[in-house]
Amino acid sequence: MKITDLRKLIAAFAFGLIAILATSQMVDAQGNKKDRKQRQKIEKQQRKEWQNRSKMEDRRIRTQQTREQTRLRNMPYRTANVDNDRWRANRSGTYYVTNNRGAEMLRQAVNAGYQEGYRAGRDDRNYRRSDNYRNSTVYRRGNYGYRNYVTSEQYQYYFRQGFERGYQDGFSSRYQYGTNNNGSLNILGAILGNILNIERY
Repeated sequence: MKITDLRKLIAAFAFGLIAILATSQMVDAQGNKKDRKQRQKIEKQQRKEWQNRSKMEDRRIRTQQTREQTRLRNMPYRTANVDNDRWRANRSGTYYVTNNRGAEMLRQAVNAGYQEGYRAGRDDRNYRRSDNYRNSTVYRRGNYGYRNYVTSEQYQYYFRQGFERGYQDGFSSRYQYGTNNNGSLNILGAILGNILNIERY
């Protein structure tokens, strides 16, 4: 075999090898591009599902808030004197004074917080999200069911206390802090009493 023939054979082999490597890289690049597009498609779909769930949750909360506000507006009170009864809640050594309506609003704040927290914890568990009640928009707002019989700051504090306990129960699928009576979630009376630490005076 002549040297020129050998050189041509080596050149042809080298060219063939380069062509094979280039084709392999192109196939890999196309595969990576296809995988990247698939991942982007899945992420986009997950974002859309999350946004839809958030919108549905916001609508549900607004509907429940409207119902609760209507119920509170229509709630009968016995007499004006009863409304003026004085209550005080002991919060970390500081007393907060209110009347009957305010005391009832604080009780409702804790209970509403428990109910919303339980739902949020259950949903986070079901969707395999992390155990973190502070991620909830409802917790951060803390104003679900609020009416101005008490300050918004007081309401938020007691709502969040209920929410934390409800979230723990919902995420752990248990009823340590509350009860479920045919779908009606309520915080336990003893827990409510410990959180509020309220008395008539």
